[in-house]
Amino acid sequence: MYVPPAFAETDTTVLHDFMVQNSFATLVSVAKTTPVASHLPLLLDRTTGPHGRLIGHMARANPHWEQADGQEVLVIFTGPHAYISPCWYHVENAVPTWNYTAVHAYGTFQLDDERDRRLDIVRDYVDFYESEMELPWSLTDADADFIDRLLDAIVGFKMDIQRIEGKWKLSQNHDLNRRQGVIHGLKSAGGEQQQRIAELMSLEPTNGEQNPEIAF
Repeated sequence: MYVPPAFAETDTTVLHDFMVQNSFATLVSVAKTTPVASHLPLLLDRTTGPHGRLIGHMARANPHWEQADGQEVLVIFTGPHAYISPCWYHVENAVPTWNYTAVHAYGTFQLDDERDRRLDIVRDYVDFYESEMELPWSLTDADADFIDRLLDAIVGFKMDIQRIEGKWKLSQNHDLNRRQGVIHGLKSAGGEQQQRIAELMSLEPTNGEQNPEIAF
C-alpha cells in the first residue's frame, strides 16, 4: 500500500482495534497469475504471531481456500471514507481528494480444519458478533444435526500476521484552518461516513504545513 509518512499509522494497538471494529475484510491471493478475493468476517487473536493472528472460515465450496493454502495472502480492512471537496479549503488552486482509513495485513494462509477447530471458530464468531445483542443467539439454540451439517460445509483457516501497515489519510498535509474547513464541510454534508471521517480528523494532529494534495 502506498503510505506517505504523513498518513502512516504504526501503533499496533490502534491497528488491532481498527481490525476488530472493521472486521469484515477482503482476503486476496494470487492463483497462478489471477488475483482472487473473498469477502469474510475475521477474528483477531492479538497475542499470537509476530503481529497477531487472523482466524476465519469460508464455504468449502469456495475454491479460494485450495488456491490460497500455503500461499502469502493480503487481508484488507477498510474503515470510514469520504469525498473531500476543494471548496471546503476556502483557497485557490485546491483539488478534490478522498479521505479514508485502511489496514493491510500480510501472512501465510494456513488451513485449520479439524472438526473441533471448526466448531471452536464458529463458536468464537457467534460469541463475538452476538455479544451486543439484547437476546444473544447461541449454538446450543440449534439442533446438533444442523450444526454438524454446518461444520461439514465450511473450512477453517488462520493467518499469522507477518507484516501490517495502516493508512489514515485525514488531510494531515494541510494546515489547521484548511482541516477545520474540511471538518465543517463534512459535518454539513451529513451521512454516516462523512461524520465518522470528521470525527477522526478532529482527533488527528496536523503537521501545520500547507502542502499540495497527496495522491490516494
